Amino acid sequence: MTSKAPHRRNVYAEITNQLIAAIESSPGELTLPWRRRGGHLQMPVNAQTGQAYRGVNVISLWVTGETRGYDHNLWATYRQWAELGAQVRRNEKSAHVIFYKEYETDPDPQNPNDSGKRRIARASAVFNAAQVDGFDLPKAPHPLGPVERLTRADAFVTATGACVRHGGDRAYYHLTSDHIQMPDEGLFVGSTTLNRTEGYYATLLHELIHWTGPGHRLDRDMGKRFGDRAYAAEELVAEIGAAFLCAELGITAELRPDHASYLANWLQLLMDDERAIFAAAARASEAVTWLKDACADR
Repeated sequence: MTSKAPHRRNVYAEITNQLIAAIESSPGELTLPWRRRGGHLQMPVNAQTGQAYRGVNVISLWVTGETRGYDHNLWATYRQWAELGAQVRRNEKSAHVIFYKEYETDPDPQNPNDSGKRRIARASAVFNAAQVDGFDLPKAPHPLGPVERLTRADAFVTATGACVRHGGDRAYYHLTSDHIQMPDEGLFVGSTTLNRTEGYYATLLHELIHWTGPGHRLDRDMGKRFGDRAYAAEELVAEIGAAFLCAELGITAELRPDHASYLANWLQLLMDDERAIFAAAARASEAVTWLKDACADR
């Protein structure tokens, strides 16, 4: 009689299911764990009200800001900029955001739950802070010093052979030079659910997953421009992979809402594909396995 093999936990599947549950329960707004004056993947904010834009407007303003090369996350209408004492420059092209206006009408007599309230979508033209004169931008943040080093995580990243550079206030993988660019460590402040160290390593591991994507490694379709479907899918892969690696390397004790809030924004571009997150999780698992194998071979 053969003994029954012990059941092995599928940690990646568990994390994926936790991510889905967190997204479905509204994970909240995305915040970066490091400080910037504005720009890439920082929540777009209305310059007058200080309120962050929501929903599909986040993706729309991200894409507009990235494709036009804006370095700031502040937006406002023409009138709002004027009320702030600023002037939108002549011939500047606006971006558009959607808002919903409520109105009341006669309730449907066939529907006892109908209150008569209706919502209609309206578009509003907004301009970035880079398009106006007469507005004082926030000062550059004061560095906080290096983050606490995690020996196990550092050893893992080093063993992959990835080239990691530090400087500036953006995090990205540069395909042409094949290197990972990280913000200065002193800019990391953490978030409400991540301390500085956790935020730094979660960001580094996200970019490390991107590093596995080119043709000479795993040959994923990484997208041709910021905001297209393949780019969005690659961001899902990178963030799920980062969640997997955070668990593998003991960087965070449990799944953090930060991962879910990041994923929820990119899923806006993939709403017509309910399998997108499962496909991304499969690619993320493949990337993590590739990285672990690469470490073993060195």
